Amino acid sequence: MRVRAALNSMGLRPTKSMGQNFLIDPAPLQQALEAAAVSADDVVVEVGPGLGVLTWELLRAAGSVICVELDARLAARLRTELDDPKLTIVESDVLSITPAELLAAAALPPSTAYKLVANIPYAITSPLLRHFLEASAPPSVMVLLMQWEVAERICAQPGKLSILAHAVQLYAEAEIVMRVPAAAFIPPPAVDSALVCLRRRPQPLVATPPDELFRVIRAGFSQARKKLSNSLPHGLAGQGYSKESVLAAMQQASVDPNQRAEALTLDQWAAIAAALQGLAHV
Repeated sequence: MRVRAALNSMGLRPTKSMGQNFLIDPAPLQQALEAAAVSADDVVVEVGPGLGVLTWELLRAAGSVICVELDARLAARLRTELDDPKLTIVESDVLSITPAELLAAAALPPSTAYKLVANIPYAITSPLLRHFLEASAPPSVMVLLMQWEVAERICAQPGKLSILAHAVQLYAEAEIVMRVPAAAFIPPPAVDSALVCLRRRPQPLVATPPDELFRVIRAGFSQARKKLSNSLPHGLAGQGYSKESVLAAMQQASVDPNQRAEALTLDQWAAIAAALQGLAHV
């Protein structure tokens, strides 16, 4: 097995703190390239390339590949094993460097279109998604391996929505491409994974400023098991709104206060936010 041999030759043990689980099944790699429709015209960013199994496939298909690797041992190996003029290796914590800075590292302008394809460290899934989706230079497509349960949350429909689902679906259309069993990795993680494709929307799904929108959404989820008539006023407590004004905003937005937060769409949250803006804080 090529991955095991590489780890043994380096005397390398996967580091749990870095979320290192190395993919040994080639099927998800091919599905990732197909889902992202990687071509010779594409710039692709890969987060956590590890031993370079996906990197090698990307170099064969893409015009330029930018890898972000935190582990200095793996970054050094990639420079030796994959000596390719199309490859740029950035040794950094991906959350501490902007997409525009990644493009600059490859001598590309910040307006360059790019795709993100990666087997990401599961511990940083949520912040990584926001890091790229909310960036001034977001990717056109993101194809990522992540925990199955997180993938289900991201791709959920009304009735099972979460703050994370809204944070992703505001900017992108989300689809589960395939389920990937834990046995496809070494060491195997505790749960199955999913290959998820996120295609960026031409513009956010609603026009409400994100800070204002998610202030209201977080308030609604403050007591997620309770009806909105209780959870939303509770979540907005201390922000100048009485329970009566919050209920009036829901009525104005045509939102049933007997629903729970997971049932509301982004359009409904935006309508509540607009109604609250129009009401006096009483």
